[in-house]
Amino acid sequence: MSVIYTRVALIGLGLIAGSMAHAMRRAGLAGEIVGSARSPETRAIAAEIGLCDRITETAAEAVKGADLVVLCVPPGAMGAVAAEIAPHLAQGATVTDVGSVKRDVITQVGPHLPQGVHFVPGHPLAGTEHSGPRAGFAELFDNRYVLLTPEPDTDPAATAKLRALWEGCGARVEEMDADHHDLVLAVTSHTPHLIAYTMVGVADDLRRVTDSEVIKYSAAGFRDFTRIAASDPTMWRDVFLTNKEATLEILGRFTEELFALQRAIRRGDGDHLHAYFTRTRAIRRGIIEAGQDTDAPDFGRVKVKREPTER
Repeated sequence: MSVIYTRVALIGLGLIAGSMAHAMRRAGLAGEIVGSARSPETRAIAAEIGLCDRITETAAEAVKGADLVVLCVPPGAMGAVAAEIAPHLAQGATVTDVGSVKRDVITQVGPHLPQGVHFVPGHPLAGTEHSGPRAGFAELFDNRYVLLTPEPDTDPAATAKLRALWEGCGARVEEMDADHHDLVLAVTSHTPHLIAYTMVGVADDLRRVTDSEVIKYSAAGFRDFTRIAASDPTMWRDVFLTNKEATLEILGRFTEELFALQRAIRRGDGDHLHAYFTRTRAIRRGIIEAGQDTDAPDFGRVKVKREPTER
């Protein structure tokens, strides 16, 4: 593919930003990649592994002359970063983000951006439990969905150009209303993460089961809960605070379902349990058929160490 953006600024250099850098370089989508992170240690690691063409100390410096700026910071930090970079954005530039909450990000970021700068919020539905600049790899977005949530007055050409970048990174791109996005993600990501955190917390609190037993006898279900619960705590704190209404709605529905299953177990209602598990099993098959996971042992998650892509 050919270059889509002359200069891309990545603000925040964790898993998603690192994977974007590798994926853009793999496909030749960016003329120059500039990165910045708040932590000196993160900047040093990014420089050491050659993650970007240039690393800057401040976000304001990184965005100068960039025609694409990607905010890869926790949802709660979006507004402050937008305020910092706003005076330094080039006319005609596009600003996007990778946060898993969209309405709150639009509310935080939009008012800071000057006229002539396009804002196209985005969310790649991809990730691992790992974080930091070493965690990124070019294949992260291959065949994964990226949801773009432009507002009605967003320049269609800016959205189309960002779509082309994500497709060049291997992703499948769809557009969606921001509020609907937040409800969908409350079902598919946010509430499951909260349940995983809760289950691991229950195991920690249940002193009749020792720590060594929890670790030694972890079957697949609990083990996968711990994988999810190992995700970045700062990001997930911000997700639940910024997508509060949708998450609480889905949690209420989850509680109702849980009570129904609790009643079936108490009454010995095997027919109800079997019918319920049959219906939910079909959803799992649909995910596999859509190419969003695999039915291989351990879900195909082979424990291998990924090295950063060569420059």
